[in-house]
Amino acid sequence: MATVYKALTIAGSDSGGGAGIQADLKTFQELGVYGMTAITAVTAQNTLGVQGIYPLPVEGIIQQIESVGSDLGADAVKTGMLFNREIIQGVAEQVKKFRWKNLVVDPVMIAKGGASLLQEEAVEALRRDLIPLAKIVTPNIPEAEVLTGMSIRTMDDRKEVAKKIVLWGAKSVVIKGGHEEGEKVLDLIYDGTQFTQLEYQRVDTRHTHGTGCTFSAAITAQLAKGENINNAVKKAKEFIHAAIEDGLGIGGGHGPTNHWAYRKKRDEY
Repeated sequence: MATVYKALTIAGSDSGGGAGIQADLKTFQELGVYGMTAITAVTAQNTLGVQGIYPLPVEGIIQQIESVGSDLGADAVKTGMLFNREIIQGVAEQVKKFRWKNLVVDPVMIAKGGASLLQEEAVEALRRDLIPLAKIVTPNIPEAEVLTGMSIRTMDDRKEVAKKIVLWGAKSVVIKGGHEEGEKVLDLIYDGTQFTQLEYQRVDTRHTHGTGCTFSAAITAQLAKGENINNAVKKAKEFIHAAIEDGLGIGGGHGPTNHWAYRKKRDEY
């Protein structure tokens, strides 16, 4: 029997299906990995914004993780929307308990429409409790600035921020460049030793809801299958670029990306 690779996402639910656990499960499936969930919050949202956030009790989140960890296990785990300090601390304890090494921390803070998805006092818990357990941390530039308290204007700034995050204990970091201006999108990977830059043509579209969730989920899937950090990030970049490039064009605001675009593109060749 073929090996079944398994990935767990600990994140919020997006009723619109473009981000959160919905995006993660679609990504896992497309990349041949069995997906499992621990839901941290239920959100009412669509392409126009977030209409409501309803965090689950910490004990309910912990029980979900316990149920998965004690029976099915996980080859890789990712965290998305964790919302508050208590949830972050509870998740960190479970990661340590099950000795999960392939942990992807996507420090989700703000939705595309501007709604805050992480309480202010939770940022310190993220830095102190969860990031030191991470195999890789995947902030965009605004998230990296909030995490470190440093301003990012140049590539040298990004490198200093990446070093700081690794100094906290993370094995590696990728700082995404999608929020910068210009025709190219430049992502920076730092593995604790060397820097690698990934460059892609920017796609001119407003339909980018869930790109961060999808990108980190694709990294998680590749780590579950045994890929190293650089290869996992490169494959994830190909996946999310295809998802943005071959957009669905649905919704009146920031629409979701196309999670089956990568498979469709691959099957064409």
